[in-house]
Amino acid sequence: MNDTTNDTPEQEPEDDSLSPTSDEFQVSQPGNINPEVLQNISVNLSIEVGRTNIKIKDLMRLTQGSVVELDRIAGEPLDLLVNDTVVAQGEVVLVNDRYGIRLTRVVPSTDRLKSL
Repeated sequence: MNDTTNDTPEQEPEDDSLSPTSDEFQVSQPGNINPEVLQNISVNLSIEVGRTNIKIKDLMRLTQGSVVELDRIAGEPLDLLVNDTVVAQGEVVLVNDRYGIRLTRVVPSTDRLKSL
């Protein structure tokens, strides 16, 4: 029995356009990073309304309809966090039936870099 078919699965060719080249990792000057490499890095963006600390016994007593008091005053700006670092503050807005945030204060980029 002569079977000429290849039973090994074919590997799809890699798309080199998505993979960074070694040239993209070259540093133009000490301490500088190529901005093209940074543009494709994902970050976690979140909006924080407020925080509080409670005891576990109080946490266990929470039920539907319970109210948890936060450390913010009503109307106070919300924090915009990127990877748990505050980068801006703003107010809640409604955009086409979705929540958004209108930025009212942005942390200067030099201060943002210090917290990384």
